[in-house]
Amino acid sequence: MPTKYPIILVHGIAIKEFKVVKSFGRIGKKLEEAGHCVYASDTDGFGTIEHNAEQLKAQIERILEKEHAEKVNILAHSKGGLDSKYMISRLGMEDRVASLTTLSTPHRGSKLATWIFHMPRWISKFIAFWVNLWYRIFGDRKPDALTVCKQLQATPNDDIDGLTVPDSIFCQSFSGTMNRSRDDFLMSIPFLFTRRLEKAPSDGLVAVESTKFGNYRGDCIEGPLSHTEMVGYALRKKKRERVYAFYLDLAEQLAQMGL
Repeated sequence: MPTKYPIILVHGIAIKEFKVVKSFGRIGKKLEEAGHCVYASDTDGFGTIEHNAEQLKAQIERILEKEHAEKVNILAHSKGGLDSKYMISRLGMEDRVASLTTLSTPHRGSKLATWIFHMPRWISKFIAFWVNLWYRIFGDRKPDALTVCKQLQATPNDDIDGLTVPDSIFCQSFSGTMNRSRDDFLMSIPFLFTRRLEKAPSDGLVAVESTKFGNYRGDCIEGPLSHTEMVGYALRKKKRERVYAFYLDLAEQLAQMGL
């Protein structure tokens, strides 16, 4: 059964739509094959929360007009969840969103981002310059890696954005957990840094505790799952099928709720 409202997959930092590269791998296609109306966000890979929220709002308005729909269901990975919250809370989109599902979103920030931001200034500015340059080539309209890093700094308790989402929007969240660096080759080095900084379970980038928002429902799948595996990258066959099943079940649940 398809969802009542279109689904928009909102990517996080670094990973984005670029030509044949899909920000959620084949997940969008799997949802479409199941009969769902699915779109992928066209936001910057290193845009600030405010900038990406503006981009996301414009895209959703186009989707609503095209599909003759009243609302959308947002499935947001990583920073995409923060972009979505800002769009809903600050840009007048609370009546245009039926549900917000965040996947490993750092609602309370990332200690890795804090550590990077507090590196010697000349190093962080040097890195940011090259990141911004490459992402302009990849299609970013307004990349600002240094500000993004500042926005993602960890806080001990409250959400880093201080934003609330109206009760009229169904909100839920999921996490992922890596147990050891060899769980995912791509995330092995970030995992070692994050484990040392967070001293708590994480998906290699975001601590589980930081992902909790709305109705927190635990890890996406049983067993190890990294930050990048969650959106379909570098998955072994058995795990890939379990990740696809997670998204299909998630969409089915939204459909059964009438969303």
